Amino acid sequence: MDRARRALITGGAGFIGSNFTLYMRAKNPDARIVVLDKLTYAGNLENLAPIKRDANFSFIKGDINAFETVDSVMREDNIDTVVNFAAESHVDRSILGPRAFVETNVMGTFTLLEAARKNWLGGGASNDKRIFLHVSTDEVYGSLGETGYFTEETPYSPNSPYSASKAASDHLVRAYHHTYGLPVITTNCSNNYGPYQFPEKLIPLITINALTGKPLPVYGDGGNVRDWLHVEDHCAAIETALDRGKIGEVYNVGGRAERKNIDIVNLICGAVDAAVNSDKALRELYPFDGSRKKLITYVKDRPGHDRRYAIDCAKIEKELGWTPAVAFEDGVRATVDWYVKNRKWWERVMSGEYVKYYERQYGGRSARP
Repeated sequence: MDRARRALITGGAGFIGSNFTLYMRAKNPDARIVVLDKLTYAGNLENLAPIKRDANFSFIKGDINAFETVDSVMREDNIDTVVNFAAESHVDRSILGPRAFVETNVMGTFTLLEAARKNWLGGGASNDKRIFLHVSTDEVYGSLGETGYFTEETPYSPNSPYSASKAASDHLVRAYHHTYGLPVITTNCSNNYGPYQFPEKLIPLITINALTGKPLPVYGDGGNVRDWLHVEDHCAAIETALDRGKIGEVYNVGGRAERKNIDIVNLICGAVDAAVNSDKALRELYPFDGSRKKLITYVKDRPGHDRRYAIDCAKIEKELGWTPAVAFEDGVRATVDWYVKNRKWWERVMSGEYVKYYERQYGGRSARP
């Protein structure tokens, strides 16, 4: 970080948000950091335990839709940087209950923009260091065929309630810059993975199920392709955009690591097998006969499942000098190792509410032969 920012990080107790909060504190110990998080199922204060006693850090449990809360934080803490991670983010959940996605991703972003407009453009002293960085997704671009990549010029074509809500929020951010002059930057990232990710996502879900001997649900034929980005690389990209990004621009952030879902599941099975087989205590805790690949269970594909995403991140590489540093296979093995070593963390976050959701999402799906 190039200076001691006064940052409001929304959704900072979630997966990417908490990783970035810890990253920002390590990179800039003098920064003032305020985390605002509603603490829904995916938010976890344990993620922020390493800095909870930091005098220059504070946590506020609150909703980004609560204008009075956001407004008071920006005013009282003299916030000059907003990094908006707060979002409902799981496609399956958006299919089951789309309203929450519109309320958080669209209306919540609107509320944050209005608070920033009031506090930054309301006639007070100017500050050319102010930045509203909006974290979005490659899913707003729709689905690709076997070739091609998403660029910053790709037309939006969202195919799920989740991606549609994120697309709407992106458009609001752009409009507030062009209409009001709000200093914004948008980043659209590919699939993230790493520590502290909620177990409904592919890599932690497969890791935990493989450990515990449960079926490994794979949608359709397992051939859906995603570009994967380690969360530490994503944090570095956001830092780079804050320090050197051009106001009003969009930067795509990808890991240059396209993989089929089934290949990722096989990689995780091998990593879990290796981790357990090399440790007597783990073998006793998680006994299993043979390879965990036998747990793979193909389930009915979800509605509107995009076939392939792939990010062209040349713009942020060439203009800002960021490149992904974590090799995918190394990152997955390290991530599997983290979940193996942090059993108490994921056991606590997998609440009764999550178990009910999991059964509703996967329990009734018929397996392919």
